[in-house]
Amino acid sequence: MEETIVFGGGCFWCTEAVFLMLKGVVSVEPGYAGPEYKTSKGPGYEEVCTGATPYVEGAKVEYNPDEIALEELLQVFFQSHDPTQLNGQGNDIGPQYRSVIFYTTLRQKEKSEHYIQVLGKGSIKPIVTTVEPLARFYKAEDYHQKYFANHPYAGYCQLIIAPKVEKVQSKFKNLLKKKDDEGGV
Repeated sequence: MEETIVFGGGCFWCTEAVFLMLKGVVSVEPGYAGPEYKTSKGPGYEEVCTGATPYVEGAKVEYNPDEIALEELLQVFFQSHDPTQLNGQGNDIGPQYRSVIFYTTLRQKEKSEHYIQVLGKGSIKPIVTTVEPLARFYKAEDYHQKYFANHPYAGYCQLIIAPKVEKVQSKFKNLLKKKDDEGGV
């Protein structure tokens, strides 16, 4: 049975590109995590990118826990962004880019909190990643979906996303999809 978890670790284009490569990941969808919105459509990019809303850019990851463990997803998440940077990642600054894990099960909550506790013991700077229940997730506009795959030569993709993807490919070879799998590397 598949599980869902949402990771916020900066720009959702980066987070999506990283998790799409992993075996056992069924789907990754960029969007906005936060409270119930005033309309069923949810917030839009122009509103969220102001940083004045309670929403976070995140990637909803649906995965098969029989093929990839939550601990492996957490390893990739924490290696693919800076969990010590408050309210941002690199030049992407604001609370919409904060480091957060939105859980959908008590097990995810407990494992995520434990992982952060262990990681924090070896860290010089404090880990600022929060662990919160997923209240609501709104899919981002279509042009944000599979952004890196559709725009690999765009400046942001080359300068920001590609190095993160390469880092994950190098560090987590055993977790990558085979080339013939959908979304594989």
